[in-house]
Amino acid sequence: MLLISSPLLNVFLLNKPWIHSEDSVTKHSLPNQEQLSQVAEHILKLAKSRGATSAEMSVGSGMGFSATVRLGEPETIEHEQDQSVDITVYYGQKKGSATTTDMNLAMIDKVVEAACSMAQYTVEDDCAGLADPDTLAKDWPELDLYHPWDISVKDAIEQAKACEKLAMDFDPRINNSEGATLETYQSIHLYANSHGFIGGAKSSRHGLSVSVIAEANGQMQHDYGYTSARDYRDLWSAKRVAEEAAERTLQKLNPRKIKTCEVPVIFIADVATSLISSFLGAISGGSLYRRSSFLLDSLGQRLFPEFVTISEDPYILKGIASCPFDGEGVKVQKRDIVSQGVLQGYVLGSYSGRKLKLKSTGNAGGVHNILVQSGQQDLAALLKTMHKGLLVTDVIGQGVNLVTGDYSRGASGFWVENGEIMHPVEEITIASNLRDMFSGIIGIGSDIEKRGKIQVGSILIDKMTVAGN
Repeated sequence: MLLISSPLLNVFLLNKPWIHSEDSVTKHSLPNQEQLSQVAEHILKLAKSRGATSAEMSVGSGMGFSATVRLGEPETIEHEQDQSVDITVYYGQKKGSATTTDMNLAMIDKVVEAACSMAQYTVEDDCAGLADPDTLAKDWPELDLYHPWDISVKDAIEQAKACEKLAMDFDPRINNSEGATLETYQSIHLYANSHGFIGGAKSSRHGLSVSVIAEANGQMQHDYGYTSARDYRDLWSAKRVAEEAAERTLQKLNPRKIKTCEVPVIFIADVATSLISSFLGAISGGSLYRRSSFLLDSLGQRLFPEFVTISEDPYILKGIASCPFDGEGVKVQKRDIVSQGVLQGYVLGSYSGRKLKLKSTGNAGGVHNILVQSGQQDLAALLKTMHKGLLVTDVIGQGVNLVTGDYSRGASGFWVENGEIMHPVEEITIASNLRDMFSGIIGIGSDIEKRGKIQVGSILIDKMTVAGN
């Protein structure tokens, strides 16, 4: 596919080298870094020959498959094979970009030519350009991100079947399934620019999930369990995934409604990640330079209680969001974004950094392994601390306004009294303002969610409005 980044032209073509078929199963292999380096060198030389003052490119290729079963039978088998080359050229501070999925050199030549042509129609932007040379990574550690899984489709189906069966057999009230899926994916990515930077890495990611339905008293509930890891040997067992899905589903049965009130709220760990994600969105460069964040000009301000520290660590071995450099080749760094409740830094790439007259923080393309320091209390202890209130296990909708910080989302969970779960609740809305929620954190649990790029325990907030009957 060729996608020219211009309002004047959109052309689509398709080609997929490095992929071939054997019998009825698709076989494929990743290109190696030397092949991708040759593509990068060709692109940068060609851009220079066409008068570009600087250029950058990223090239990647990936493949994998997922197998889904439902009620013991295969439902879908999806093979994923993708590749792309993204090219950006600069004429001074005029910028043109183009993308193709065709690795044929003749097509790449056309894409470079198109990017150069498009740059002539853009206006100058004094913040445009490559990352500053002194910010680029010079060397980096091996992060152990690549663990391909040589599993057949047949075996993947059998593992998904086993997981679903374990969940279905957990309790007679579980009488239906939304399916179980095993997936595996591996990729290689390389970035290069005309400052002389070139770097690439292979990575992999695998997962197993299941979702089931339980029924009692004429009402049905559903929930899921999942595991995800760079290395398939680090995945949870099918039994553990099934038990998580079954237990979460059964706990939701026979929910009640509650009256509107203002009470303390605990966000269970895998939901608490969304709170931290909202915080990161509010301190990201795009929101800040567009002046569309409620945390404008907040550097050095206390946003959280003193016991809260939020760190970024790109160098965790096998980390889901680990990487040796960011999307511009900038050196990533281990740092405290929040230290003792005080905001220490934003989340910036080179462009947003220049807009804000700040340095890039190595976050072009996103954050890398966010770690929220936990306390000593597990979830049971947090419930005792809360005494009476709401334990939120699901949030619904997109009711988070990063411009104002207003927060209002549909939710479900459990009503708590005397530190004990009393009954499930649903059809409620929880509301507050993120600034008040952050400053009102009473505790962060030791039950840390580790399956994604944000690692945090359950979060107890002093009060929120819970809208029910």
